[in-house]
Amino acid sequence: TFEEANLCQTLNNNIAKAGYTKLTPVQKYSIPIILAGRDLMACAQTGSGKT
Repeated sequence: TFEEANLCQTLNNNIAKAGYTKLTPVQKYSIPIILAGRDLMACAQTGSGKT
């Protein structure tokens, strides 16, 4: 879930307001890499949650 992703509270609040409840696969695997300060280049279908 987004709460388990260890994001800042403001971001979690906005995610909840937008009605998102579940990470997409690209988010699930990329968020830990980004939070670790590493570079990431991801490739996924349009509408898959990259942004």
